[in-house]
Amino acid sequence: MARTALVTGGTRGIGRAISLALKAKGYNVAANYGGNDAAAKAFADETGISVFKFDVADYDAVGAGLKEIEASVGPVDIVVNNAGITRDAPFHKMTRDQWREVIDVDLTSAFNVTRQVWDGMRERNFGRVINISSINGQKGQFTQANYSAAKAGLIGFTRALAYEGAKKGITSNAVAPGYIDTEMLQAVKPEVLEGIIATIPVGRLGKAEEIASICVYLASDEAAFINGATMTVNGAQYIAS
Repeated sequence: MARTALVTGGTRGIGRAISLALKAKGYNVAANYGGNDAAAKAFADETGISVFKFDVADYDAVGAGLKEIEASVGPVDIVVNNAGITRDAPFHKMTRDQWREVIDVDLTSAFNVTRQVWDGMRERNFGRVINISSINGQKGQFTQANYSAAKAGLIGFTRALAYEGAKKGITSNAVAPGYIDTEMLQAVKPEVLEGIIATIPVGRLGKAEEIASICVYLASDEAAFINGATMTVNGAQYIAS
């Protein structure tokens, strides 16, 4: 029987690529989204992947969404915590709301989702938790104290869960993308984008599919001995020790 994978923020950008790659490998995929109904409908119509709208920053909304997913797709065996936003500002100008919004969506959401599928994974003696962190969670970034803190927090979350889930067949790993060619990045001014690419030794942006392929592997049975790892995918822009 095919396993069920939930991808938060799974209809656009990196999340879209992950959803498609998991479906191609035979998983039953549920793609969560937060607000863009038109994009989600277009995605569902194009791919045949079931989409579910709920706010990952709201614990109760996540619980209701998971009940719907379990009823229509199946119990969640694999969760990819991919949902994320940015609210960039220099720290001396960053507001409490800018801090809270990013922490809630980018970090607390991983607790909200994972906590509510964790017991089922333990009962079935199988689970895969894949947390999408960032190069900026590893090295920090100007104007992104909130985002960097959230993405670094995901790495700590990943490592703690690896210890707790290991004896129950649950692995927890993080993927830390560098700069990936998505709609969000293409909105950056061309001169800024050129400056970013100049700092990447391979001389190009990453592809969403390159992130997705690692997620597919980490979700597989073959990756059962990989636990607590952070997979750095940034074209050698930053090599973490």
